[in-house]
Amino acid sequence: MMLKYYQMNLLLLFSDDFIAPGRVLLSDQRVQHLLLVKKIQLGTQLIVGLVNGRVGQGTVVALQEQQLELLVQLDEKPVEALAVHLILALPRPKMLRRILQTISAMGVKQLSLIHSSKVEKSYWQTPWLAEDKIQQQLIAGLQQAKDTLLPEVTCYQRFKPFVEDVAPALAAQSRAVIAHPGRGEHCAAQLAPHVTLAVGPEGGFSDYEVDKFTQAGFSCCHLGERILRVENVIPVLLTRLMSITQ
Repeated sequence: MMLKYYQMNLLLLFSDDFIAPGRVLLSDQRVQHLLLVKKIQLGTQLIVGLVNGRVGQGTVVALQEQQLELLVQLDEKPVEALAVHLILALPRPKMLRRILQTISAMGVKQLSLIHSSKVEKSYWQTPWLAEDKIQQQLIAGLQQAKDTLLPEVTCYQRFKPFVEDVAPALAAQSRAVIAHPGRGEHCAAQLAPHVTLAVGPEGGFSDYEVDKFTQAGFSCCHLGERILRVENVIPVLLTRLMSITQ
């Protein structure tokens, strides 16, 4: 798997990287990153983690120009997940990449990408919705945050079936909130074990869509008079919710 890596505070490992128990062989772009950015040498110790598994330490025991071997010990739990299911109207492709990294770094483990009347249908054709492209961005976020648990991303290209068939079940199991300018109360943290958060496209959901969410059991909230970009409003909302979910 060829991946582009960003800030690597944790070296994420895959099951097929292991050539024996506790021994890893790498020969892809991660090697170049470790050589050029981390300046690793024989004996260098790194923070490592197995995808959807534990975190620990790896020691470089063999090093060549195109590959390296690590002895690894995975004996710690990853950072705690954020108990938020994020429902997001599909954003513009360039924004989607940044948002995927952000939500992954912040600890969101469930993301539903949905259609909305203000979402251009062409957005659903972007190659950035391919499974490998989504995973690439999620992994970048995990490595930034020293996490290993890969978020689950589900796409719903039809709004009505989602809001009528899926959303009510999510609302019944959590505190369900739709963030929408000018509707409901100012968003504030309230005690809840799990939160389902719906965020619309640029300009917000339509009145019809907001009404359908409220019928499904969601309450409305807003962040005041300022209208923020979706990529900015998501971390603001998640930060307010983190105090009640971690």
